Amino acid sequence: MNYFSSNFKLGILGGGQLGKMLLYNTRKFDIYTAVLDSSEEAPCKIASDEFHLGDLMNYDVVYNFGKQVDVLTIEIENVNVDALEDLEKEGVKVYPASKTLRTIQNKAKQKLFYIDHNLPTAPFTRFAYLSEIEDAIKNGSLELPFVWKAAQFGYDGNGVKIVKKLSDLENLPKGECIAENLIPFKNELAVIVARNPSGETKTYPVVEMEFHPEANQVEYVICPARISNELAKKAMNIALKVSKSFEHVGLLAVEMFQTQNDEILINEVAPRPHNSGHQTIEASYTSQFEQHIRAILDLPLGRTDNKVGGVMVNLVGAEGFTGNVVYKNIENIMKMDGVTPHIYGKKQTRPFRKMGHVTIVNEDLGEARRIAQEVKHNIKVISE
Repeated sequence: MNYFSSNFKLGILGGGQLGKMLLYNTRKFDIYTAVLDSSEEAPCKIASDEFHLGDLMNYDVVYNFGKQVDVLTIEIENVNVDALEDLEKEGVKVYPASKTLRTIQNKAKQKLFYIDHNLPTAPFTRFAYLSEIEDAIKNGSLELPFVWKAAQFGYDGNGVKIVKKLSDLENLPKGECIAENLIPFKNELAVIVARNPSGETKTYPVVEMEFHPEANQVEYVICPARISNELAKKAMNIALKVSKSFEHVGLLAVEMFQTQNDEILINEVAPRPHNSGHQTIEASYTSQFEQHIRAILDLPLGRTDNKVGGVMVNLVGAEGFTGNVVYKNIENIMKMDGVTPHIYGKKQTRPFRKMGHVTIVNEDLGEARRIAQEVKHNIKVISE
């Protein structure tokens, strides 16, 4: 099929910043795009050929949108999977597949998938209701501390909480959830795997993630991870096994823990471009966003190694500020060598909302990390 400067139409479910960065590459290749999102102010609106307003969880909205495109992909997991399944039956190519997405959407099903496929993950218990966790703690069948995770609709640190005492369960959602053993880990790592329908597969270098202690959001992504080659190979092999088990097409970001004993345990996966791959825009030969397009269109996959070491800093809304966004001191960071800011196009800021990111590239990874710290201390995402 001719995708370039043709009548081919690529559909994207979700119009957020990941979609916007996918569109950098559809514009580069002159691939016609249609985007569906529930917000009039979605970042994708300015860059897509067609913008459709609608609820991503509504069957009819997603189904009718999907009937208008040749290939359908996502930039967010929370979409109506029943509609995707019916579209597949009618010949629309959907990547990731509805079967994969149905498993990944639910963290309990996702964890059970790892157990069924002999993939290493932290021990956990599944609960239909939050009240069952309280009962389990009281009768001694569940020990504190543990990590509570909502089975569905968690994102950007929401839907995850370390429970150290019974009162920590207060005000949490009452529905299906898991209680996962709290792993004393050295590092949080991630590997992005790209796979096309023909079966060609490539991995990006292992990255190391540093998280904000309160918001449970990634603050820094460091690439390559500062770990041994042996451990990096182990992480990449596990990520490849996960991708093969899902028979996934597109990008699959596999988040992992490096334990104190240098075991690798799968935390969770994302079947789309991911926060752990933003630095690939400047640091890699092929960005994760171009690679996702190549993969879902069954084109040859691009080179995945780094041109240079890269560190990514997330720009999130500062605490205490809500309203029209201001990027304070952005001029200061733009004076620094190797520093590139990406602004997502969200006009309203609020505490910990993802508003952009900054990539720092340097041949010396330690120097890149030092500059990243300077960037973090300089730029502030506030409101008017």
